[in-house]
Amino acid sequence: MTTRYQQVADHISDQIKNGLLRAGEKVPSVRQCSAEMGLSISSVIRGYELLQDQMLIEPRPQSGFYVRSQFEKNDPPDISKPTPKPSDVNINSLAVTLMQTTQDENVIQLGTAPPFTDVPSVKALNRIMTKVIREEPNIADYDTPAGNEDLRRQIARRMINAGVNVHPDEIVITTGCQEAITLCLRAITKAGDTVIVESPSYFGTLKAIESLGLKVLEIPTHAEKGMSLSAIQDAIAQWDISACVLTPNFSNPLGYVMSDEKKSKLRSLLKAADVPIIEDDIYAELSYNTQRPKAIKAYDEKSAKSNVLLCSSLSKSLSPGLRIGWAIPGRWLSEVTQLKVCNSMAGATVPAKTAARYLELGIFDRHLRQMRRHYKDQRDYFLHLATLHLPKNIRLTHPEGGYVIWLELEEHIDSMKLYEDAKQAQISIAPGPLFSVSGEYKNFIRINYGKASKDQLEKAMIILGRIICNSA
Repeated sequence: MTTRYQQVADHISDQIKNGLLRAGEKVPSVRQCSAEMGLSISSVIRGYELLQDQMLIEPRPQSGFYVRSQFEKNDPPDISKPTPKPSDVNINSLAVTLMQTTQDENVIQLGTAPPFTDVPSVKALNRIMTKVIREEPNIADYDTPAGNEDLRRQIARRMINAGVNVHPDEIVITTGCQEAITLCLRAITKAGDTVIVESPSYFGTLKAIESLGLKVLEIPTHAEKGMSLSAIQDAIAQWDISACVLTPNFSNPLGYVMSDEKKSKLRSLLKAADVPIIEDDIYAELSYNTQRPKAIKAYDEKSAKSNVLLCSSLSKSLSPGLRIGWAIPGRWLSEVTQLKVCNSMAGATVPAKTAARYLELGIFDRHLRQMRRHYKDQRDYFLHLATLHLPKNIRLTHPEGGYVIWLELEEHIDSMKLYEDAKQAQISIAPGPLFSVSGEYKNFIRINYGKASKDQLEKAMIILGRIICNSA
């Protein structure tokens, strides 16, 4: 005879197997299930405990139970093997084309990397901005070159969580992280210099390097551990290196997190060689764990002895439309501030005041908790779909933060052709060659799993799987 709690488990299990409850969706509450099945609360609780033992559902504090994603963990890609010499940068114009399609509602947007913003905590920005416009004085005036003082104070407070103790006067507000990186590059390099980067590397960073007439030396990078320190050491010994640019926390596109030990060693290695580090910290707040990882800047020295220029923004963690970024350039503070004046004089007053008030009110931490849950759910659902619809022999990353994933397909798959075929089906993906200056990653793609709905992800993965299989 089937026990009552087994009836509960079977009832929910059947809904999951038949697709009525999908990965990441909320299971009926204990009280709701009790009422629907006419069983006691204790029977439902025991049934839900059995479902947890079977790895079918998982509890979330103060939220209820959710369907777990079922997926096989594919191996990640091997460590990259880029061309071991400096190269000129010539990024495909496709990068700009990708950005231009982000507002097309007919396209399933997996190719670019904007965040998910359809949540109340983001909509609160509109209300705060309206109050700023109505209540704040001098919003029509220029801000100071370094940017809004209240905003810099709030950023300094947040940087404590990254292990970085910084005075607000050591921060320069920029128009997004891209401007921060570009200003820092301009402060420490000149045209013709060589910069080392992780490989694969975000094409926006490569575009910034290209615009300054710099050369790039791509460093072998592991999908889970990050840049090879031995390869960096060899590069320093062989070439005249002017800077290192990397994203050590949830890098784009690999999603890896460099260990604290490795961050410290990297900083010491480059400090000894007098090679400055430009650290892109833009995804660090989106850790699926409760604690955001430390920045490399946490291991840096102060003022005249500093070697790390940290860059970040609110564009990935909150709203790209705010265009709020910042640089903590250490001993290059004066140079970066002056370049900011030359580049754009000052930042936009209203967004800066809005961001300062948003951070001050404490909404941001609640927002981050919601976003971390959302992106983790989306990652698990994507991996579940990959198990169902993509070839079994693919390799892919398993990020623990951010919202992008890097897929290695079979060698004969041309990701540029895959991009074109997917485009015809109204699906946007980012082909691998965009993330290299030397034509690498022809059979790789990057996907943003965080922004599309689950229905859109499922549709896209079914179509992509069909296209890939037809290419065999």
